[in-house]
Amino acid sequence: QVQLVESGGGLVEAGGFLRLSCAASGSIFRTRSMGWYRQAPGKQRELVATLFSGQMPNYADSVKGRFTISRDNAKNTVYLQMNSLKPEDTAVYYCNAEITPYADFRYNIYWGQGTQVTVSS
Repeated sequence: QVQLVESGGGLVEAGGFLRLSCAASGSIFRTRSMGWYRQAPGKQRELVATLFSGQMPNYADSVKGRFTISRDNAKNTVYLQMNSLKPEDTAVYYCNAEITPYADFRYNIYWGQGTQVTVSS
């Protein structure tokens, strides 16, 4: 069973910073991509940043230049460094990964449980 566990959320003032972490564990054969999405109350989940293996990161325009996604392949962990945070960044942030487990030959999509990020003005 594959599991994604996020950490690093919290409360921060505008202009501050946070670093989110997401570790994938379980019977993992290959990870094609890892990324971050967020969902504010009453709004749809939206892409924040994604990182496919062997490619450059992709960012939402709203976070470009402020957020940085990175990945430690050996640890199967993805990070999101969030700088210059704004109140509009407030949301539940979800880790996402496309993973092929040993028990399957297909890439499956997995989600973390979410971590709350609150940015006060």
